Formats: sequence, structure tokens, C-alpha cells
Amino acid sequence: MNAYAKIHVLKRNANLDDDSYRDLLERETGKRSCKGMAQAEQLQVISALQKLLPEQDPNVAQGKRATGKYAKKLQALWIAGHNLGVIANKSDEAMIAFLKRQTGLDHHRFLQDGKAANKAIDALKLWIRRATQNYELFTQDQNQLPLLNDFRFQVCLHIWAELVRLDKAPMKTLTTYMVACCGRDDPGTFNSNDWIQTMNRLGKLYRAVKK
Repeated sequence: MNAYAKIHVLKRNANLDDDSYRDLLERETGKRSCKGMAQAEQLQVISALQKLLPEQDPNVAQGKRATGKYAKKLQALWIAGHNLGVIANKSDEAMIAFLKRQTGLDHHRFLQDGKAANKAIDALKLWIRRATQNYELFTQDQNQLPLLNDFRFQVCLHIWAELVRLDKAPMKTLTTYMVACCGRDDPGTFNSNDWIQTMNRLGKLYRAVKK
């Protein structure tokens, strides 16, 4: 694998969006693209990216899940980001490494402490919004119908819009697809498992289309 290819593999494994990636390039070399870089500059970028890779944490190693009062909410956002095509590595280990970098907080704090958790949640939401260019994600408007204020529906709606844009939507409407997924007539009656199933199926389809 040449240096150029390795840089892009490391970018993906470090879960960097394009803006963050180009900021790193500029910080390390003064350039916002690795094309045309000297070998020494490419090696400098590789070294910087390697430092951003998730570190193995004993609390989430070997497939273990992160635990704590706010773990489930953070995990739900992280998996939403994965389904939205923003996050390559859906593991808790990768989530914790990202949030440590973004917040500067130890994982024990943002998994247990409310104030620290809110900081981590806000950082994750902001990153996903910026990466998708959808600043309506994870927001609520009292003038909207309850379903439109459901973050899970917002995720499904964004993915569906992308599939339509790419001419890869599997059915005529999102509602038809959701009903077919769960066998319920009204998405407003979906339970938590229904939402998880629908988001994960849409996410898998979207990721396959993007490859």
C-alpha cells in the first residue's frame, strides 16, 4: 500500500470528516490536499493520523459494551451516525476514542456525569450534522408533528432522501418501506425495536450504495 492510499485508510479509521481531515493536513504540512505532497510530508500526515486512531480501552475491549448512565444515549447517536454513512467504525471503542478527542474528557465522566455527557452528546450531534450537511437532524420544533420531531424518524428520512437522490430507493415512499419492514400500518406506532430494525436496514442499504 502506498502512502497516499494509507492516508485515506487512516482517515476512514479515525472517523474524520472531510473538513477535519483537511484541517489536519493544513496543520501538519500547510496544504489542504495530500496530492502533490513530498514523501516526507505524507509520512508526517500518516504519523498524525495514527495518533488519532481509537485506543483500546479495557472497559470496551474484546467486544464489550460501554456502560454508564448515559452510555445508551451516546451509543444510539453513534449507531445513527454509522447508519447515516458518517461513521465507519460502529464499535463502542471507536465512539469513546472520538468523544475523548472532541471533549477532552475521560470516558468515565461522559458515561456517568450529566454535564459531561451533554457536552459529549452535543459534540456528536454537531459532527453528524456537519458531516451530513443536515442541520435539522436531532432538533425539535413545537410546530411540527410528533413524528417529525422523533430523532429516529429524522435519521430514516435523511437516509431515504439520499437514496432517492441516488435513484436507489427500494420502494416508492419511505412510509411504504417502513411499514414493510415492521408490518405495522403506522410508523407512529413503532416501538423501539421497530425503529432500530428500520434504521439499521436503511443504513445497511445506504452504506452499500455509497461504496
